[in-house]
Amino acid sequence: MSSDPLQWLLLLPGIILGLTVHEYAHARAAGYLGDNTATLAGRLTLNPLSHIDLVGFLMLMLAGFGWAKPVPINPLQFQGNMRAGVALVSIAGPLANILLSFTGALIFYLSFPSGYQAGLSNQMAVQMLMGLIQINIVLAVFNLIPIPPLDGSKILAGLLPPQTANSFLQLERYGPLILIALIFTGFIGKILYPLLSIMSGVILNTAAIIAQAILSLLF
Repeated sequence: MSSDPLQWLLLLPGIILGLTVHEYAHARAAGYLGDNTATLAGRLTLNPLSHIDLVGFLMLMLAGFGWAKPVPINPLQFQGNMRAGVALVSIAGPLANILLSFTGALIFYLSFPSGYQAGLSNQMAVQMLMGLIQINIVLAVFNLIPIPPLDGSKILAGLLPPQTANSFLQLERYGPLILIALIFTGFIGKILYPLLSIMSGVILNTAAIIAQAILSLLF
């Protein structure tokens, strides 16, 4: 992360929105499947104060990775297949971040149809929007890594045979240590950077095409 306080301020909306929408999506998906645990815990809300974990937030700002308060769920209340329900609730968070990133990209291209050069006169707005886009892509891709306790591990567990999934989820007690080790050795970065580049390209290019189509219809 940048050491410039102004850069931090411009990144704040993207970070706060990203973490909030991610956790809200988990709570909303669980409620849709019949589990009201998150609702009763006050997590079915877009109020950032209900979702932000101070330590995780500071880590995200200072180290580039962090976390929010986990949304409590009770899979026993899910309607239908319990394992499939856990996977659906888990994927809801990353999908929400992708949607938020795409929304930011669409706003960017609708506001600055010619792209970055057109936005040079309003650099703060451009930096804030690009921060929103990139931060949410990072949150989506990072959380899809299949290492407990990240969302990707629960999605993978929902696809594995029950016995294999149970054995895999036993790694959850060691997951944070494994994750930290992979981050600081740079291994995660080698996997993430190509995926982030691909997803950024897809989101930005798709948003640019749709924005151009919208503008051509309006004008």
